[in-house]
Amino acid sequence: MKAKSIRFFSPDDNSEEKQKSSTKAPELTGYISGTGKIVFPNKTIEQLDINPEQTKFKIGAQEGKRKLKSIFLVPTTDDQSEAFELTKSAKNYNIPLSVILQKNGVDYSNNKYNFTVKPFDFEGVTGYELQLDQEGPKPEYTGKPRGRKPKNAQEQQG
Repeated sequence: MKAKSIRFFSPDDNSEEKQKSSTKAPELTGYISGTGKIVFPNKTIEQLDINPEQTKFKIGAQEGKRKLKSIFLVPTTDDQSEAFELTKSAKNYNIPLSVILQKNGVDYSNNKYNFTVKPFDFEGVTGYELQLDQEGPKPEYTGKPRGRKPKNAQEQQG
């Protein structure tokens, strides 16, 4: 009789905790504000397990590309002049990068950009890749028109 390859189970395989941990991790997201800030919601910061008061980031992009498709953040605790700090606002943390984004072809004032955060390994440190997704032009304001009606519209009604 031939020896068959058998996969043996362990008691851990029978517990429900193992099955729950294999569920899909939530997608970590953020966006670029209309003023050129990279915005991380509090939920994203908590799930990344970052201490926003102490962690600074070295920020970069892929070399040789004219337009940004990804922004790379590598955490550093050194007090380097090249490191960016997270600043706290009402419901999120952000990093102001308006000039860098403009120089690299990101038109944040006319388009809405979202990004997904993907961890990567950089020289033994876990960095974060922000993959930009352009949603398209910002939606037009659809609120009530203010002020007087144009004269030709009043004549047509009257």
